[in-house]
Amino acid sequence: MDENNRDRSSQSASLRYDDSPERFREGHPDKHFTGASGVLFEQAMAQTRMAICLCDPNQPDLPIVFANRAFRELTGYDEEEIVGRNCRFLQGPRTKKEPVDRMREAIANEDVVVVELLNYRKDGSTFWNALHLGPIYDDNDKLIYFFGSQWDVSDVRAAREEERHAREMARELSHRMKNMFAVISGIVNVTGRVRGVQEEAAEINARIQALGRAYETTLDEASSGSIEIGPAIHAILEPYKQDARILMKGSDLKVPFSIISMVGLILHELAANASKHGAWSGDVSGQVLVDWYASDKGDLLVEWKETGGPQLDGPPQELGAGSSILDRLLRTSSGTINREWNPSGLHSLITIPLQDG
Repeated sequence: MDENNRDRSSQSASLRYDDSPERFREGHPDKHFTGASGVLFEQAMAQTRMAICLCDPNQPDLPIVFANRAFRELTGYDEEEIVGRNCRFLQGPRTKKEPVDRMREAIANEDVVVVELLNYRKDGSTFWNALHLGPIYDDNDKLIYFFGSQWDVSDVRAAREEERHAREMARELSHRMKNMFAVISGIVNVTGRVRGVQEEAAEINARIQALGRAYETTLDEASSGSIEIGPAIHAILEPYKQDARILMKGSDLKVPFSIISMVGLILHELAANASKHGAWSGDVSGQVLVDWYASDKGDLLVEWKETGGPQLDGPPQELGAGSSILDRLLRTSSGTINREWNPSGLHSLITIPLQDG
């Protein structure tokens, strides 16, 4: 027999050797755990890894009359230290009153309840207990036991707490980033007025605001390392949605949070160009289609397709400042942009790698 099989056999034998169910049946011959049902009870209680106890509602103070091995291992108490005591001995100074009150109400009403409460082991350490409590009746509908199953959910609670903390931090970061963008915007405006370059300052401020909108919708997800790109794209292009002149049809693709600033600036530059020279310029009634999806290689593809704008005769003689910024951004991330100046309008396909290498 190999070592793995020996380990499994040892674990199985250890579980079967829990004789507390058999001793409980012997000590309670009148409690309907006889014959085949008694054998099933013994095997189920001995082999389950869930901590289980039975309490007797027909005795004063609802004492525990049975606790399986998993219960003893979870709490650190021996059987003789458990049987005969009310379950409240597992409570301590940090156990909240609300779940305890719900348990008492369920017991009084012979009802089923599931609560999470902080319990204490014999050594004083704590664990979060997901407790399922319910009544057991005999064939004559007489209440004979309350059944309790316990599950240590400390890791689950810790994960929930980390998630809650991350959301709170994201909200605080969002507030601070809004203030930061507002301060930067104010500095740019003042500098533009003082130096007489208000038009250039307005262009810079538009880029700052696009970044702010991109981050505002994504910070709640940022702690996970990836965000859904769709809401960010919608927020970035929100100012251009007037008169339904923009159609967005992308997927619910998840992307690294680190690319949000790049996507925000790229889309802003394309939108600004469409407003000045393309589908949204002048009195034309053009439209822009924006689509985003993953390539076969796992890259982010963003498609920008303008129609109905001024007719184009081909590419411009030179790219403007916005296009130069866009190209430079993409080069830093090994991304690319493919531009087609069709007669009906500009068609751009942006590729942004989502993985290194």
